[in-house]
Amino acid sequence: MSLLDIADLRVNYGQIEALKGISLTVSKREIIAILGANGAGKTTLMRTISGLLLPRSGTIHFDGVGITKLGADRIVRRGIAQSPEGRRVFGTLTVLENLRLGGFTRPHGEIAGSLDFVMSMFPRLAERRGQFAGTLSGGEQQMLAIGRALMAKPRLLLLDEPSLGLAPIIVQAIFRSLRQIARTGVTVLLVEQNARMALKLADRGYVLEVGRIVLTGEADTLLGSSEIQTAYLGGERSDGASLLS
Repeated sequence: MSLLDIADLRVNYGQIEALKGISLTVSKREIIAILGANGAGKTTLMRTISGLLLPRSGTIHFDGVGITKLGADRIVRRGIAQSPEGRRVFGTLTVLENLRLGGFTRPHGEIAGSLDFVMSMFPRLAERRGQFAGTLSGGEQQMLAIGRALMAKPRLLLLDEPSLGLAPIIVQAIFRSLRQIARTGVTVLLVEQNARMALKLADRGYVLEVGRIVLTGEADTLLGSSEIQTAYLGGERSDGASLLS
């Protein structure tokens, strides 16, 4: 059964149309990768699902209920949480304080259980629980950003560029944790420029280019696609064309 349904979504920044009729579905317990170059509309899509941007037209349904016009706080309460691009942790608060803020929608009695879950996913956060977030390494801050989103106990976890700016060994550790998180039943929508890592983790993928979906399919199929190999995995097009061609 589908958990997220998006139909003909259009989003503008002033006169610029950033999303040009996006339609996609995410089934329960799936991991979906969203691929695309800078400026393709990936972050705009995530921010719109989260309620941070209001679409010009189109619809978003979550578990069969329309959420297109809901504010971000109500969307979190319905079961969608986002770890944003650039991590955006609260640097002057401790790791524990950041995590507790992430659980603001949960009943007080559930906070301890959520903390235990996050610490089990990211043991480094347990070691750093009293440390100011601004003094953490980039990889630790990314773990904290994901952990903070998990504190809301989401059914759908939105991840925007979790590997951005991190060393390969840290990226591998974070992606292992994402696989463990998905195994607990959390559905994951992943925006990621590291196409190879994303498709190895995902069940299916969508490729965005200048605000449109230009390719979709099973992750294994996309990983073996000559178009994906050319555009995202180091190949070169002899004709200089894009995936829209």
